Amino acid sequence: MNWNFLGTNWHLFGDLAALAFLALLVSATGVFFHIRRLRGRSPLPISEGVGARKAVLTKVRKGEPLSPQEHEFAGRVIADHRSPLAFCIPVAIFSLGCFYVLGSLEQLHGLTPSERTFIGVIPMFGSLNVTAQTLRIAKLKRRLPVSVTQ
Repeated sequence: MNWNFLGTNWHLFGDLAALAFLALLVSATGVFFHIRRLRGRSPLPISEGVGARKAVLTKVRKGEPLSPQEHEFAGRVIADHRSPLAFCIPVAIFSLGCFYVLGSLEQLHGLTPSERTFIGVIPMFGSLNVTAQTLRIAKLKRRLPVSVTQ
């Protein structure tokens, strides 16, 4: 869309798409460092089981007693989700959707957008779901017992 204001030719959607792309690059860098940090540490034996993460977090949610190994694993999972770098993942997904929608709107040059233009809204909604799940797990810190006995 061509925005002429005070003699300046504004390309609003193109400029916003460029900002979304910059946000995508920054958040993708954060995702890279977050994943690198997660892969760099040694895995706990309990984490190798299928469904172990869900089972341990369910125990924490319900307030059931945890073994020391489960307590350490739950503390690690919750700490990972409380990290600011963990929020780079939904930001990257959201900015990717914004980049797609805004770039499509810029290419239309003021014409009526089609349904294809708004396909980028799907990852935006998905990123909101990822953010909600991350926050839900991060809130479990206060339910995690301070110490666990054998």
